[in-house]
Amino acid sequence: MLRPKIPTMPLPTGVVTQPVAVHPTTIQPVQPVQPAQQLVVPAAPAPVPATPSRPTVRVTPGTALAVIGAGTAVVLVVGTVLVSMLLATAITAASVAVCAVVVRSLIASPTRHRRR
Repeated sequence: MLRPKIPTMPLPTGVVTQPVAVHPTTIQPVQPVQPAQQLVVPAAPAPVPATPSRPTVRVTPGTALAVIGAGTAVVLVVGTVLVSMLLATAITAASVAVCAVVVRSLIASPTRHRRR
């Protein structure tokens, strides 16, 4: 009665198919085509600047508006989250205060209303 019963695996029902063997395919190498002989001219090396320069960032009116819009959206979302957290804290504090007043009232009421 107190011994656990281990369930047995049921036998598969229906049609049982055998696994299919996978045969490897052969890879045939492709012979590269030799292009006609071309004249190769070595490129002149680029001049090295005296001081390392940083790439310049060009700010167009479109990108400025996009950056301003993204910043505004981030500020609004973060502000909304912070205000909602503050509101939740205020509501919790108010409810705890009301509960404390009620419990204090319940504890003090039998002592005040005792009949002599």
